[in-house]
Formats: sequence, C-alpha cells, structure tokens
Amino acid sequence: MNMGNCLCKMCGNVLPKHSLLHFHDMPKAAQFLPDAHDLAADAGVDLVIYQCTSCGLVQSSSEPVAYYKEVVRAAAFSEEMQAFRQVQFAQFVQDYALQGKNLIEIGCGRGEYLRLLQSAGVMAYGLEYGADSVRQCVAAGLDVTPGYIDSAEYVLEHAPFDAFAVLNFMEHWPDPNASLRGIANNLVEGGIGLVEVPNLDMILKNNLFTEFISDHILYFTRESLVTMLRLNGFEVLSCAEVWHGYILSAVVRKRKFCDVSAFASSRLQIKSEVGCFIQQHAAEGVAIWGAGHQALAAIALLGLAKEIKYVVDSAPFKQGKFTPASHIPIVAPAYLTEHPVGAVIVMAASYSDEVANIIRRDWPAVTHVAILRDFGLEFV
Repeated sequence: MNMGNCLCKMCGNVLPKHSLLHFHDMPKAAQFLPDAHDLAADAGVDLVIYQCTSCGLVQSSSEPVAYYKEVVRAAAFSEEMQAFRQVQFAQFVQDYALQGKNLIEIGCGRGEYLRLLQSAGVMAYGLEYGADSVRQCVAAGLDVTPGYIDSAEYVLEHAPFDAFAVLNFMEHWPDPNASLRGIANNLVEGGIGLVEVPNLDMILKNNLFTEFISDHILYFTRESLVTMLRLNGFEVLSCAEVWHGYILSAVVRKRKFCDVSAFASSRLQIKSEVGCFIQQHAAEGVAIWGAGHQALAAIALLGLAKEIKYVVDSAPFKQGKFTPASHIPIVAPAYLTEHPVGAVIVMAASYSDEVANIIRRDWPAVTHVAILRDFGLEFV
C-alpha cells in the first residue's frame, strides 16, 4: 500500500512509500464491541503501519477510531493494577514533592485513578471527553471537567497545574505535538508529569504482533517516546519499563527557559570598566584587537562605535572592511605602527593571551593593554 505523501505525526517529514506492516480484515475498534444486531454492518479494516525514517516513530496510517478522545480502562478493574498504581503514585508524589500540589490527569476515564492520586497526597483533577464518564466522575465527587486537548492554545480549568499524568492515552492521539504542547502550556514553570504508553520495545522483543490495533495510532520505543516529549517542551527525568514490561513510564518536567537574568548586570559592569579605560586613554587613542563574533557583539552591546579608532585583526579577509552596525575600520596589525595608539583592548577570545604577548613584543609603544575577560577587564 502506498501512503502517498502522508506526514509523520512527530517530526512532520514524509513517511516512506512502503509500510512496515499491513494487516487485513482487522477489528475496526477494540472498544464498544458490536451487539448481535450490529453484526451485519460490522466489517474488518486494513491496518497499515509505517515507520518514519527521520525520527523513527512507528505509526498507523488509519484515521483514529471514533472514540479516540475518550479513555476506556478495563485494566483498571484489576486488583494487581490498583495495587501497583497505589505504590507508584505514592512514590511519584514523594520523589517530586507534590504533596498538596494540583495535579490533573489528562484522560481520566471514569476516575479509576483519581482516588488513588488523591490518596497519594495531591489535589487531583481530571479531564475527560466521554460525557458518561464525566457524569460518573462528578457523581462520585471527583473534580472532572469535559474536554480534550487538541491545540497548544487549549486552556484548562484551574490551570496552571503543578503536575499532570497521561496514562496509556497518548498512543491514541492523531496530533500528539498539539496535545503535548497544550498540556505544557497549562503547567507552572518546571511542572512535573507522568507519561505512560505501551512499550514497543517489548512488543518487538517478544514478537507480539497482536499488539497492533486500530485504536493505537502511535507505537513508542523508549527512544521515540523520549524524542516526542523533548520536542514538545519537556525534559525527560526518567524513562523505565513497568508493569511486566508492557508499559513505558516516563517522568518529565516542563522545560525552563535559560536563566539570563545575570546578563544585564554583567553588561553594565563591563560597560563601566571599558568606559573608564577608554576615558583614561582617550587622548592617546584606543584600539581593539579582534574582529571575531565576540568582539563585534561587545562593540555593539557596549556602545563603542564612537570611542574606538580602529579594530585590528590578523585575518586578511577582514582587513579593509568595517565592523557591522558600528562601522569601525578593520585594519592589519601593521597599522598599529603607522597609526599608533596608547591603549589596546584585546577581544580575541581564546587567543587573547597570545595576542597580548604579541603586542608587548612588537609594539612596546602601546603602554596600556587590557584583555576583555568574561568577568571584566584584565590589565596586562
């Protein structure tokens, strides 16, 4: 079967022409099974699975099942699963200091796990698309709202949340990037999450071909799950096989922006030091040695366009040019002999010490040499 130009649901690249798997006459859904009067209209479907050659995600080409926004959990009735979740949730809450914090389960079904999450010490909320499931949750006293996150702009009631859980639901999503970004945008900075999906690594290892079903659009290995989460705004703190190897369980944290708060004070400090140095030697003239990217940025950010006579650089292809934005002439080292200055600020990054030594050796008339370091000016 040729898929044409279908795009990968993770990276957006075109999927290959040839499928990884093609199963015929498969059940069109694994939930809401047909009654006797439905049998005449019930028919099998083709299940075609592809693997993206770019990011490696294994995925179905089929349209999602009609109820893909809902969570149906037969496994939640298992006493063993209940006991496992109780221990798991308690450890999760303890490990990430979530006691008393707000956590939302995305796709909470009939609230099978919300009580356990509450018992673990969080303020548990739920989001569920199935109307009947929502009614059952509300009747049981659970704080559940109807909905399904299908865009980055989706706004959750009670947001922002400190934490979230998505438990064996993401594999049903036709647009996982949009849903994950929507979740991230409803979290506090550094919000924690528990994300679980069926384990394709185990499926492949044990030849479990029966794990491919129409309900599941996405099939995650550990590598592709981690990639998906990272691409959508999360750091992956851990990713392990749980529940007899059937589940990949990842703990994530909403990625924080880099802390650049110290840049402003550092810039002001260096600007002051450089300004004082230039003022002290203005009568003799001040030049800069170095026309690399750091020097060009420093000239612009420190406002040196009118303070510097010229910029020296030993690279011939830079000589005779001008610094961008500040328009200071760039000259060869010999220019120092022909048009001497009394002071030079070396801005040559890792070559700065070598350049300072060259100036001392070849231009002793330059009586004041300073190197611009990350902490400020160093006089040599």
